[in-house]
Amino acid sequence: MKKSVTILLLIVMRLPLLACPVCDQRQLKVLKGITHGAGPENNWDYVIIITAMTIVVFTLFFSVKWLVKPGESAADHIKRFILTNR
Repeated sequence: MKKSVTILLLIVMRLPLLACPVCDQRQLKVLKGITHGAGPENNWDYVIIITAMTIVVFTLFFSVKWLVKPGESAADHIKRFILTNR
Protein backbone atom coordinates (compact mmCIF):
# COMPACT_ATOMS: atom_id res chain seq x y z
CA MET A 1 0.00 0.00 0.00
CA LYS A 2 2.75 2.41 0.98
CA LYS A 3 4.64 1.69 -2.23
CA SER A 4 1.61 2.33 -4.45
CA VAL A 5 0.80 5.60 -2.64
CA THR A 6 4.39 6.74 -3.13
CA ILE A 7 4.30 5.90 -6.84
CA LEU A 8 0.95 7.67 -7.26
CA LEU A 9 2.28 10.72 -5.43
CA LEU A 10 5.36 10.86 -7.66
CA ILE A 11 3.21 10.62 -10.79
CA VAL A 12 0.89 13.38 -9.60
CA MET A 13 3.83 15.60 -8.67
CA ARG A 14 5.31 15.13 -12.16
CA LEU A 15 2.16 16.20 -14.04
CA PRO A 16 2.40 19.96 -13.37
CA LEU A 17 5.96 19.94 -14.67
CA LEU A 18 4.81 19.14 -18.19
CA ALA A 19 3.76 22.05 -20.36
CA CYS A 20 0.20 22.06 -21.67
CA PRO A 21 -0.40 21.91 -25.46
CA VAL A 22 -1.38 25.60 -25.71
CA CYS A 23 1.76 26.75 -23.93
CA ASP A 24 3.78 24.27 -25.94
CA GLN A 25 2.69 25.95 -29.19
CA ARG A 26 3.54 29.45 -27.91
CA GLN A 27 7.07 28.61 -26.79
CA LEU A 28 10.23 28.76 -28.84
CA LYS A 29 11.69 25.54 -30.19
CA VAL A 30 14.31 25.44 -27.41
CA LEU A 31 11.75 25.83 -24.60
CA LYS A 32 8.97 23.58 -25.91
CA GLY A 33 7.66 21.18 -23.30
CA ILE A 34 9.63 22.81 -20.49
CA THR A 35 7.74 25.90 -19.35
CA HIS A 36 4.25 27.31 -19.13
CA GLY A 37 3.10 30.75 -20.23
CA ALA A 38 4.34 33.12 -22.84
CA GLY A 39 7.85 32.82 -24.12
CA PRO A 40 10.43 35.56 -24.02
CA GLU A 41 8.97 38.75 -25.45
CA ASN A 42 12.19 40.40 -26.61
CA ASN A 43 15.96 39.97 -26.61
CA TRP A 44 16.34 41.63 -23.19
CA ASP A 45 14.62 38.62 -21.63
CA TYR A 46 17.43 36.41 -22.91
CA VAL A 47 20.07 38.82 -21.59
CA ILE A 48 18.45 38.81 -18.14
CA ILE A 49 18.16 35.02 -18.06
CA ILE A 50 21.74 34.44 -19.24
CA THR A 51 23.07 36.96 -16.71
CA ALA A 52 21.15 35.31 -13.88
CA MET A 53 22.33 31.85 -14.95
CA THR A 54 25.94 33.06 -15.08
CA ILE A 55 25.71 34.48 -11.56
CA VAL A 56 24.18 31.26 -10.25
CA VAL A 57 26.83 29.07 -11.90
CA PHE A 58 29.71 31.20 -10.55
CA THR A 59 28.16 31.26 -7.08
CA LEU A 60 27.69 27.50 -7.08
CA PHE A 61 31.23 26.90 -8.35
CA PHE A 62 32.91 29.09 -5.74
CA SER A 63 30.66 27.83 -2.94
CA VAL A 64 31.62 24.24 -3.64
CA LYS A 65 35.27 25.16 -4.20
CA TRP A 66 35.63 27.00 -0.89
CA LEU A 67 33.57 24.43 0.97
CA VAL A 68 35.82 21.59 -0.17
CA LYS A 69 39.14 23.45 0.21
CA PRO A 70 38.78 26.65 2.26
CA GLY A 71 42.44 27.68 2.12
CA GLU A 72 42.58 29.55 5.44
CA SER A 73 45.88 28.43 6.91
CA ALA A 74 47.10 31.55 8.73
CA ALA A 75 47.65 31.12 12.46
CA ASP A 76 45.88 34.41 13.26
CA HIS A 77 42.76 33.66 11.22
CA ILE A 78 39.45 34.19 13.07
CA LYS A 79 38.65 30.51 12.59
CA ARG A 80 41.67 29.52 14.70
CA PHE A 81 40.69 31.98 17.43
CA ILE A 82 37.17 30.58 17.70
CA LEU A 83 38.27 26.94 17.60
CA THR A 84 40.98 27.30 20.27
CA ASN A 85 39.11 29.52 22.78
CA ARG A 86 36.10 27.38 23.63
